[in-house]
Amino acid sequence: MDKQLNGLLKWGIQNSVPPTSTSTSATAVTSTDADPSPIIPPTPAPLDQAALAALLFGGGPSDADLMKAAIEVITDTDPTNTLENKLIAFDNFEQLIEGLDNANNLETLSLWTPLLSLLEHDESELRRMAAWCVGTAVQNNAKTQERLFALGGIPTLVKLATRAGEAEGVRRKAVYALSSAVRNYQPAMDAASQAFAELGHADKGAKVDAGDMDAVDEVMNWLKQRA
Repeated sequence: MDKQLNGLLKWGIQNSVPPTSTSTSATAVTSTDADPSPIIPPTPAPLDQAALAALLFGGGPSDADLMKAAIEVITDTDPTNTLENKLIAFDNFEQLIEGLDNANNLETLSLWTPLLSLLEHDESELRRMAAWCVGTAVQNNAKTQERLFALGGIPTLVKLATRAGEAEGVRRKAVYALSSAVRNYQPAMDAASQAFAELGHADKGAKVDAGDMDAVDEVMNWLKQRA
């Protein structure tokens, strides 16, 4: 993606966070009883005018550009890049990959690897959003189911769905992702069964027919009860 345009997309994400106070003005927010000092709203980062011109007169970014920019924001380790910025970018990313073409384009754009790495991020909210996006990408999509399986994502999702002490929201999204990943795709179902057995859940390690929705539902309901 063009460097200027990428910067503009990042600027839009990072400055779309609403003010935390409910009463703001152009210069300052009214002070509180606890702290009499005026609360100054954060100053937006400077906007690249050349990038803005490219957006206004160049037709705007493609979905592929937006997807790459979102992942760049999410994985950016700059301390000024807040968790809230990353979650906004993740929400935008999830909406983009609801489209079949965009989900299939994850491989072309080399976005599967950074997305799956976020399943093991230290921040639970990023793990939750990563699992959500994986589930969205592979739902009713044999091509993306194959990519998730080939890249070893199934065992990681099983760990998230069954790990003691994992945040409830993370476990639930991991179950959603697994449910989408294994239905009608036997290699993923077999990988999940193997992961269950390796994690000590021998009763769930038996072979399950990925095309038998009742059998798959039984496994998923067991996971949901644990979550």
